[in-house]
Amino acid sequence: MNIGKLTFFCGKMGAGKTTKSREVSCHQNAVLLVEDEWLASAYPDSIKTLDDYIEYSGRLKPQMKVLVQSILTSGANVVMDFPANTLAQRAWFKSIFSEIQAPHELIYIDQPNEVCLRQIAKRLVEQPQRAATDTAAMFELVTKYFVAPTADEGFTTTTITPAER
Repeated sequence: MNIGKLTFFCGKMGAGKTTKSREVSCHQNAVLLVEDEWLASAYPDSIKTLDDYIEYSGRLKPQMKVLVQSILTSGANVVMDFPANTLAQRAWFKSIFSEIQAPHELIYIDQPNEVCLRQIAKRLVEQPQRAATDTAAMFELVTKYFVAPTADEGFTTTTITPAER
């Protein structure tokens, strides 16, 4: 049986995870699943705070895990634009691929805070509907919980760092 590869991302808010996920999904001819799109569709206008995000994201995870495992066992690759920014989030991803012994790749986009904040400001201009959640204050709040991946977690990791200037 041919099992597809799961690719997922770690990086602070505004680091470029969504942009990179679209690029990788095209390159791998993979199914792309975007958490923001699923949350907006399933729970429209419900996410205003970090607590709201945690609640609704948690509701989505059990069904998403089953869906992703089903796609992977069909042989298709899956790229997930869902954050793997904390130990608990990465443990969830590990449960997805390890239970079915699927190959995986964690792409860590290591951007400095200043770059992330500039990209968040740019995104607000392009997507004003995100004004309630895509703010410098929200960035500061969620960054407190950010934990960069380490080798001892056991992931196949690719790290992307800012280009030398």
